[in-house]
Amino acid sequence: MLNSIVKWGLTMSKTQLYALDNLVREIKVTSSEYHANGHPRLRAIKFLISWFCLMAILAGCTSGGAGTAGSNEAEANGSASDKGKSRQVIRIGYQKGNTLNVLKVNGNLEKRLKADGYDVEWKVFAGGNFLLEALSSGSIDFGHAADGSGVFAQAGNKPFVYVGNDLPNPEGIGIVVHPESGIKSIADLKGKKLAVAKGGNHHYLAVLAIERAGLKLVDIQFVYVKDASEGRAVFETKQVDALGSWDPFFAAVQTDLKPLTLTDGQGYSPNRTFYYANEHFAKEKPELIRTILEEIQVSDEWANSHKDEVIRLLSETQGIDKEAIELAVKRRTYGVELFNSTIIDAQQHLADTYYRIGLIPSPIKVAERMPLDTPWAAKGPITSM
Repeated sequence: MLNSIVKWGLTMSKTQLYALDNLVREIKVTSSEYHANGHPRLRAIKFLISWFCLMAILAGCTSGGAGTAGSNEAEANGSASDKGKSRQVIRIGYQKGNTLNVLKVNGNLEKRLKADGYDVEWKVFAGGNFLLEALSSGSIDFGHAADGSGVFAQAGNKPFVYVGNDLPNPEGIGIVVHPESGIKSIADLKGKKLAVAKGGNHHYLAVLAIERAGLKLVDIQFVYVKDASEGRAVFETKQVDALGSWDPFFAAVQTDLKPLTLTDGQGYSPNRTFYYANEHFAKEKPELIRTILEEIQVSDEWANSHKDEVIRLLSETQGIDKEAIELAVKRRTYGVELFNSTIIDAQQHLADTYYRIGLIPSPIKVAERMPLDTPWAAKGPITSM
């Protein structure tokens, strides 16, 4: 009987196998002996049918090629002429509103990599720490996040490397207060409540500004919020006296609420965001890192000369008013840099500060994850092709 089932199963389609498997799962055995142990022959039949279903599924996965590892979006990057070729998927993590959005929309990276047998899969993340976690676990190969995310990931001994950074954007972070509050300077924040997202770039700015004003951190009542929207809510309802924020949410607070801005990052923090790669990916595919960075630079140069189009794109993707996006976009310059000692020192200062105030458990050496001598840096500065 079992031999007959084997021969029969080999002639069945995948659809028939799925249907048969579901049917067998519905079989009810009423005998107490069967309830206790299950009928041996029935168990064998169910095992064989399930085995056939598994083989059919695996056969379908194998015939689909490497592209099936990506999302539907990644599969759409291929064409009919690509069928039969062995293609690989490069998985890129991004956040809504950051510089990778323009690259994602224009499709230039997909076009450049297609001839080399690669598709691109884009994965969106709600925050940089989530993105770095996915990068370190191997769920993505390349991503873009803020400076603090790299520090937290390294403090957690996550396997990643920095591969490049955006141009500084110090005006993209700041601390605001209610105009009628009587607070006119950072020094006036003594004894007041300041809302920040713990470990964010604006939190770092707040620490530097408070200490430069001659205050101690204990002089301020820090109120930690989970994200920009919660920060805005507690500020708008006057549950706190001051708010630290970052673009485009900082810009939205400025345009919507018309607060008094005590300071932005100028003179305190360069506010760089970084490009990161999975450690294994960086070691095995350094030429792809160079390609990705070059295409980001092409996209950034286009963005600098087409800011009105960037404003429209980011406003649509984030659901933020164009006025706020315009403020955020027009006060920054897009561009990709490779590391130098100044950039490493600035990131090390951030890491040392986070250790000193207890945000990370032990000191770290940023240079260990920010190598200068890399294959993707060997050709010199990143320029458009």
